This record gives sequence, structure tokens and C-alpha cells, in this order.
Amino acid sequence: MTDSSVPPAVAASDALVLDGLADQEDVFEQKAVRLAKRERLQTERTDASGGAYPVSVPVTDTIAALREKYGDLEADTATGVRAAVAGRVVFSRNTGKLCFATLQAGDGERIQAMVSLAGAGEESLQRWKELVDLGDHVFVAGEVISSRRGELSVMVDEWQIAAKAILPLPNMYSELNEETRVRARYLDLIVREQARQTVRARAAVNASLRATFAEHGFLEVETPMLQVQHGGAAARPFVTHSNAFDTELFLRIAPELFLKRAVVGGLDRVFEINRNFRNEGADSTHSPEFAMLEAYQSYSDYNGIAHLTQELVQNAARAVSGSTLVTWADGTEYDLGGEWDRISMYESLSAASGQTVTPETVVDELLALADASGVDAPAHVTHGKLVEELWEHFVKGDLERPTFVMDFPVDTSPLVRAHRSREGMVEKWDLYIRGFELATGYSELVDPVIQRERFVEQAVLAARGDVEAMRVDDDFLRALEHGMPPSAGLGMGIDRLLMAITGLGIRETILFPLVK
Repeated sequence: MTDSSVPPAVAASDALVLDGLADQEDVFEQKAVRLAKRERLQTERTDASGGAYPVSVPVTDTIAALREKYGDLEADTATGVRAAVAGRVVFSRNTGKLCFATLQAGDGERIQAMVSLAGAGEESLQRWKELVDLGDHVFVAGEVISSRRGELSVMVDEWQIAAKAILPLPNMYSELNEETRVRARYLDLIVREQARQTVRARAAVNASLRATFAEHGFLEVETPMLQVQHGGAAARPFVTHSNAFDTELFLRIAPELFLKRAVVGGLDRVFEINRNFRNEGADSTHSPEFAMLEAYQSYSDYNGIAHLTQELVQNAARAVSGSTLVTWADGTEYDLGGEWDRISMYESLSAASGQTVTPETVVDELLALADASGVDAPAHVTHGKLVEELWEHFVKGDLERPTFVMDFPVDTSPLVRAHRSREGMVEKWDLYIRGFELATGYSELVDPVIQRERFVEQAVLAARGDVEAMRVDDDFLRALEHGMPPSAGLGMGIDRLLMAITGLGIRETILFPLVK
């Protein structure tokens, strides 16, 4: 082995991701052996062999297609059909004159490769024994057969390394710990079927959302992620700097204000599925970077957008599970079907707390209720913030069915139209599923004069130190002054939608979550 093939000291990350291996020394030894094999493959490389990392291999079939066509073969049956496939070696057993390997495709489908003295020849069989390790990508070609045990197989007469794995796989028969799953998702996808299913479920959800919107005449648009002014939600932004423009920029916390500009411009039904960024805490339902759906529909209100939201979620559930009765990862069944409940925030809080709470209830009374109930008062206390904290304490935990919580305090909803019949409230709902907030919907505030007043109120809170308060956005106000039709808006977290359908935590629904 040349100097170039001697492995460096194994990085801490090598040991971290190889969950199930004995220790770092074991990793080091295996890496050294595999690097030596890589060096040999590279040294022996020809135009035909391609070394340890050929540009391509002559694949003509997929493992899934072979399983679909020949999966029901009786034991010990030869088809007379030649196939050429590739996959990752996830099981290997070598005997004197016959070697067995299980090849796994990216979708998790598997097929057995049988490399025999009679079929491959002595030299080829010996090279297999000497060069092929668990984790390698291997190309094999030969007759499709069913083994004596009934295992669909390729009786190999030709094979080639497609990509040499330098680090070994984790134990394929042991559960990866959560730390490994989120830090090394590539290993999780190799080892765990649930991880692959979650990726497929997410793709099915996004396709379903787009199909439902298309049925209702919505256009998918894209809006800026880098913004000169953050807005559209009460959240703390990430701040960056543009060298080209020599100015401070913000990673967007919401696309709302730009989507509303699109509505002003005459795009009456628009939606966007993209990333949002909030410089806040991370827990089982929150991530600093997350996927968000927002949609706006002209000439609708918060009741109409609630009906659409229910349809979007139920169609997504059918796309993943075939039914609105979904089965979570822990085996629990949850019914997303039927018409969902709608409750009033103020009325449900009054009933649960035993004390009447209305938009006219003063802050001191709410503080007294919070103190008596062991609820910590939020920073920068307002009537609305206290009402929402108290509601979460008294009501949220008892919601079992999907529920729209209707009619919020005006001072926590600066972008929402005032309630048409009740002073001090706005036409906003939050949708709760599985005990967490999945979506929010508004009758949108389109009056530029009132919107400016709301922004000014937010600016006062910001001046007092509220980092989540919005700023006065003059460009957005200028757009509103050109006339925005009566509209309804919807915001829904894609990661949380996956949580509602699969029962998984947010770090499982995000393919590559941000971790420390």
C-alpha cells in the first residue's frame, strides 16, 4: 500500500455516524483495509473495469422491476433471462465455491447476487472475495433465477465495483439512535425503511397540495427569501449582510407581504411552498429552518379558507395513507376525516378557566388569572398575549380532534381584518392537530390606513424591546394603497403536516434538519 492510501486518523464524525460499531479502533482498521482495496482497484484500473469509481456501469434493469416481474418464481427456477443491475451490498456470505450478497437499491428493494465458480470463473470469484465489502455499490449481470430457498437472485457471470465504500455500514439489524439518524441521514436512509417512507410521504404530500391548488385555480409563485425588511409574522429573523448592495438583509420569516403584493397585482389565487427561517428555539415542533405553505385567495374570507385547508390536509392524508384515517409511526390511528370542529378562543378559555374572559377583560385581571393558574406572563405583556398564553394552558391540551380555534385578540394579529361583528377581535383561526398548531388562516386586512396604524403599534412594541414585533413596511403599504381585493390567507407548515399524518417528530420529517 502506497503512502497515499494510508488513512488519516479517524475523525470524530467517523466514529459518531458508525452507530453499532465496536469502537473507534475498529473503524480505523476497517477504513485502512478498505483504502488498500481502493488502491488496488485504482492500480488495476482499465478502460473496462473503471477502478474503484467508474464513470458508469452498464445497468439495464432495476431491482424493483425484476421483483415485480419475477418475484413469484417457485424455488429453484431458472428464467433464461439475463439482467444487469446495481445496488449496495447490505449482506454478504462467502463460501468456497459460492458467494451470496444482498444488493439494495435506493428505494429499499433487494435482490440476491450469487457469484459461483461455475458461473463467474475462478479469477472473478476470487476477486469478489478479496475486494467486495458491505456498503460497496456493485454491478452484477447474469441469469435471473430463484434459489433453492426461493430467493429471487441473479446468477452472476459478470460483476464490477460501481463505488467502493471506505467506511463500513452500521449494523443493519440494530436500531440507529436518534443522534445518528439526524446527523447522518444518509445512513438512516440506507438502514431504515421508515426513513425512506418519510421522504416518499413528503413528496406525496407536496404533490397532493399542488394538485388540490390546481383544481381550485391557484398559481404557484416564488417570492424573495432575502428581504430588506422582515415581516409577515411575529418572529425573530436571521440577519445577514449583502456585499453587493452593502446593506443589511434578513432571511424571510414569512412570504406573506410579497404574496399579498402579487394579489394587488391581479394574481387572485396564489400559493408558495418554500423555506422560512426564524432565529428562535428548536424543539419537537419547531425548527429554525422549515418548509412553509402560504396561499391567498381573493374574494374569500377566513371561513372559506378554512374549508380549503381541510380539503388540502385530507387530500394529503389520502395521498400518503390511502385514507383520512392515518396510522402514526407508533401504531396509533388518528382520524382526519369528516367536518372539523370550530371553537371560539374566548368562549373556550372562559369555559375551561371558570372565569369569563372577553376582549374587554383588562390586563390586570388576566395577570391575576395567570398568577393563580401558574402561568408565566409573557414578555412585553399585552391583553392578546396573555389571552393566548392562558388559552394554551387551559384549552390546548384537551383538543383531540382536528379543531379550528376561531377569533383572536386584535393586538397579536396586526395583519388580520377586524372581526365583522365583535369589537377587539380579528377574523383569524389556528388549526390544531395532535395538540400542536398546524396552520393559521385570516380574513386579510386590506385597508392601508388601518394597516399603517397596526404597523405603528408594532413599531412601538419593537422600540420597547420586543424582538418579534414587525416594522413599518412602507413599500408594502404603498402596494396596498393601489387596492387589494377582499381576500383570505392561509399559512401551514409542511413539516408539521407530515407530523400530523405520520406521527413523527419534526426532526424526522425534515430530511436534513439543523442540529448543533
